[in-house]
Amino acid sequence: MNWLRAAVLGANDGVVSTAGLVVGVAGATDSRAALLTAGLAGLLAGSLSMAVGEYVSVSTQRDSERAALATERRELAQEPAAELAELAAMYRGKGLSPGLAQAVAEELTRHDALGAHAETELGIDPDELTNPWHAALASFGAFTAGALLPLLAIVLPPPAVRLWITVVAVLAALAVCGWTSSRLGGARVRPAVLRNMAGGTLAMAVTYAAGSLLGAAGI
Repeated sequence: MNWLRAAVLGANDGVVSTAGLVVGVAGATDSRAALLTAGLAGLLAGSLSMAVGEYVSVSTQRDSERAALATERRELAQEPAAELAELAAMYRGKGLSPGLAQAVAEELTRHDALGAHAETELGIDPDELTNPWHAALASFGAFTAGALLPLLAIVLPPPAVRLWITVVAVLAALAVCGWTSSRLGGARVRPAVLRNMAGGTLAMAVTYAAGSLLGAAGI
């Protein structure tokens, strides 16, 4: 579910950023070559930036998880009795009776001491650490998929209607992204959709106005 939500947000980012870029260029020129060049540059720069950012972020998180697990292994090896008492105390804190908490702690320690402490104390599954490559590839793919829609919408139609087709396509995509993210997060659908569409509309309006001013000034 978390990966799916991240993919939706990445696609949403690709739609908004690329739409803002190509609509801004469309305000300055109707050259299909210029629009295609700007759109592709934005797509590649954005997708690679997302991928690198996710890789660095998740790698840092993975390093922190490994360091925490290494500390836990050392403590289990050096002070097993203290660690058992700590685990039992955590289960008492969750509402178990002292006798049951002690029994559960002893049983889990015999089965997998590191796994029990990692899950209860650190919130980490030692067998399912975050993977930076998965995060990077997912972000790259999601952003690219989102960015392709405004790019194709701006370069394929005739010049007379390309802007309106792009605006409609982008708003429809943002509505879908808003609906999906709200459903995944269990939030209200309407505010999420309207908020998403309003943000995309504002981004396109601002960049189009800036492009038009630059085009009018001959810059």
